[in-house]
Amino acid sequence: MTRFFRRLDLRLVASHVLVAVVGGVVTFLLVRGLAPNIFDRETHMMGALHDGQRGGMPGGGPGLGQQLRDQFVSAVDSALVVGVLAGLVAAGLFGAFAAYRLTRPLGALGVATRQIAGGHYAVTIPQPGTRELDALADDVRTLAGALQETETRRTRLLGEVAHEMRTPLTVLDGYVEGMIDGVLPATPETLAQMSGETRRLRRLAEDLSALSRAEEGRLELAPQRTDLREVVAAAVERLVPQAEDAEVTLTLTRSAGPVPVTVDPDRVAQVVTNLVGNALRATPPKGRVTVDVVASGGHAVASVTDTGEGIATPDLERVFERFYRVPDRRRSGGPGSGQGGSGIGLTISRRIAEAHGGTLVATSPGRGSGATFTLTLPLS
Repeated sequence: MTRFFRRLDLRLVASHVLVAVVGGVVTFLLVRGLAPNIFDRETHMMGALHDGQRGGMPGGGPGLGQQLRDQFVSAVDSALVVGVLAGLVAAGLFGAFAAYRLTRPLGALGVATRQIAGGHYAVTIPQPGTRELDALADDVRTLAGALQETETRRTRLLGEVAHEMRTPLTVLDGYVEGMIDGVLPATPETLAQMSGETRRLRRLAEDLSALSRAEEGRLELAPQRTDLREVVAAAVERLVPQAEDAEVTLTLTRSAGPVPVTVDPDRVAQVVTNLVGNALRATPPKGRVTVDVVASGGHAVASVTDTGEGIATPDLERVFERFYRVPDRRRSGGPGSGQGGSGIGLTISRRIAEAHGGTLVATSPGRGSGATFTLTLPLS
């Protein structure tokens, strides 16, 4: 019986019948109790009783009125029984119809969700026609769209990871085959180039691992109270030789007073190194990269501004996507290419900022006008 009433349609039918039963019983009791009294009052008003005796009728014996009363009560009882039974039948039929109207679109939604679970995200989801079920159908459509986008991104991620790995593996394979055939000697220079390709593969693996931990909320942080100016200055100092090689002017400006934050210094330095490195790669010779550190509005703000290629408005958010590369860049490794060219540096940087309760955003007047990446963290 418990399993029987776990079905929604049967519950709906039973609820309609139960309401009809309760209504019928209440109606029967009320009518059965009130009808005789109303009959007596009406007959009194018509002068049906005389000599002070109830049950008498003019021109008849004293029992005639009682007989009429009993017949009236019997007729009312019969009518009530018929009416209650008819109400029960009608309630059952209407309940079955209502259950059908409700469970049919729910069944269709169930079929659609099972198809979505099977990977068919383009399934047609019906519009039930009621506000609540329409909202549920819209939610299922939104879920299907999100899952389809996630699957598309996953497939693209696999392809991009394979692409990132293919180049160094091809180079290594070429060197190894050349050495086996005796075409390439195992000189320190050749081995150094092979070592560089293996480091590139290791860096890609480490970045993918860091990205996975960051997106799963498992990013390891060792927060401590520090001055953001010192963290940024140390990161910028390490990139001065790279700026000199690229013939780009690298400038650090910071507020006079301390900018206290409670962060993991190594992680924040990783973000700054990524931003400044991207800016240097995107800026042509004789260009400028400016790093600012200030305390503003209860937040610590570190911004990296370059005079390089800039970013089109539609790409300002997409540069933070995994492996996304802005089309037609002057050279690889610009914004969106990430730390060390893995293509996920900005993605990891944004996750690090969010793990510290901050944000990382990009702004740019447009292509050819430079760009600014702003890291915002809570002040201690």
